[in-house]
Amino acid sequence: MLFKDEEVIIALIAGTAIVILLGVFIISFLLVYQKKQNKNTIEKEHLKSSFQQELLKTRMEIQEETLNYISRELHDNVTQVLSFVKLNLGVFVKSLQESDQIKLNDNRELIAQTINDLRNLSKSLSFEHISSFGLLKTMETEAGRINRSGIIKLVLTTEGDVYSLGEQRELVVFRIFQEALNNALKHAQATNFKISLYYQEQMFNLTIEDDGVGFEPGSLNDSSGSGLRNITNRAALIGATTVINSSPGNGCCIKLSLNPLVQETYANRTNSNSPR
Repeated sequence: MLFKDEEVIIALIAGTAIVILLGVFIISFLLVYQKKQNKNTIEKEHLKSSFQQELLKTRMEIQEETLNYISRELHDNVTQVLSFVKLNLGVFVKSLQESDQIKLNDNRELIAQTINDLRNLSKSLSFEHISSFGLLKTMETEAGRINRSGIIKLVLTTEGDVYSLGEQRELVVFRIFQEALNNALKHAQATNFKISLYYQEQMFNLTIEDDGVGFEPGSLNDSSGSGLRNITNRAALIGATTVINSSPGNGCCIKLSLNPLVQETYANRTNSNSPR
């Protein structure tokens, strides 16, 4: 009888051990499976993010090529034609009466101003101009052009010792400024536009403010919201962060922060494909 009891006990112990081992195996299998699932999810998200980044980079390269083409057309063709028209008008000045000469000269002055404005516009579109003169100088030139047009009052301020952010980064920051200005003119109905550049040793900050109608962040439609999405996407592409604040009647404020010491991933990925 005692022998049978020992057999039962041994059987119970063995059964318990098997159950425990089976439980450990199941738990281990579930942990390994979950780990692989998490790894696959992370890899999928990484691939998705990389694809979106590459797609955005390609779109920006195409856009820059288009802008450079338009810039060259304005500078080499349109302004040349207008210059030719201006010279031809000058030929007829002496053969006209004094009152007609005054009118003709006024028109020649308007053409001359148009030529000058088109040349300045072509520079603001060209990557090569931004590359040659840098972000601050290009922004100052653009601010002067905008203020002369009388469309909006633009104020540009800087703080700190100015340094280069790198060609690609400065191009992207300048395009962000242009996108914000376009939004202020097209959607915000702003009359004042302020740009502030803050240069610190380990941080560059750009603040863009307008006094437009403002908006509720959740109420943006596709047309008015696409510009802000472009700003956020462009900033992310160069490792910058953006904060956009607005409310109805209080204008819009865009703050961009960029660490100049962080590796410039956008430039590294576009080395041989820069839109020059």
